[in-house]
Amino acid sequence: MAARRAGMSSVVAHGQPPQSTDRGAAMTEPHTHRLTVPGAEIAYDVRPQPSASVPPLLVIGSPMAASGFGTLAGHFSDRTVVTYDPRGAERSVRTDGASESTPTEHADDLIRLIEATGGGPVDVFATSGGAVNALALVAEHPDLIRTLVAHEPPLAQLLPDRDQALAATTGIRRTYLEDGLGPAMVRFIMLVSHQGPVPDGFVEMPAPEPSAFGLPVEDDGSRDDVLLAQNLVSCTHFAPDVDALREVLSRIVLVAGAESAEQLASRATYALADLLGTSVTVFPGDHAGFLGGEYGMTGQPDDFAKALREVLDGQA
Repeated sequence: MAARRAGMSSVVAHGQPPQSTDRGAAMTEPHTHRLTVPGAEIAYDVRPQPSASVPPLLVIGSPMAASGFGTLAGHFSDRTVVTYDPRGAERSVRTDGASESTPTEHADDLIRLIEATGGGPVDVFATSGGAVNALALVAEHPDLIRTLVAHEPPLAQLLPDRDQALAATTGIRRTYLEDGLGPAMVRFIMLVSHQGPVPDGFVEMPAPEPSAFGLPVEDDGSRDDVLLAQNLVSCTHFAPDVDALREVLSRIVLVAGAESAEQLASRATYALADLLGTSVTVFPGDHAGFLGGEYGMTGQPDDFAKALREVLDGQA
């Protein structure tokens, strides 16, 4: 069951349309805006709280869009919360025709988003690929961030088994280009739910049929998936500026899920902590512990939000 849960968490990252969820009457309704950036049109939402005495909270993922964070945002109705759709995801469209997005591009988008919503400094909760992008941001512009809570950045580049892990991600993209969404997503689910070092020849290992995960069996011919085509390789292959991050370590809290032990993103979080000479804070749930019904999944959102609030309050 643990592998199954982790696998379905990966499908969440793929960005399928969310199911409706009760997010609480106290949550401020989001105001949607659009932002023109080089190569893209970015959609973002602001849940305003003008009386708040703390900085806005920017909640981000990648490729997960704003629709994945409704429950989490609802737990912070006492402060302004900003969410957005990364370039190429859901409401945000690429205008440059590029087939890949990089953490550096995403970080630049985030700079412009922060400037458009008041200029910072802001608190940031960033998960998965969003955490990779936020680490790129804080390394270059620490003045824009008061506290960054980086939840399970999948920095495969930092792992002892980096060669095998990076080969697996490039192999998954190759599978996508050759065979389509279903077979590639099965491999992706296998990779992110695998516990321990990634084995040699991962992409050649036997795999379940896509139908076992509710994935399409037929290839529709498209090759523009926001995860598999645009972000998977550039995100996992990204090497953060460790020296720059050490300089701003007081602004960074690295977080891993209690149920994610030995999975790739969790292992990468601990590897980064070792390089920075810091510790990892454990949050409830797994890689998707904050979900409260979005994408048909529920983690431990109440406990997760409580842990996040405690960290942000402790860093103030």
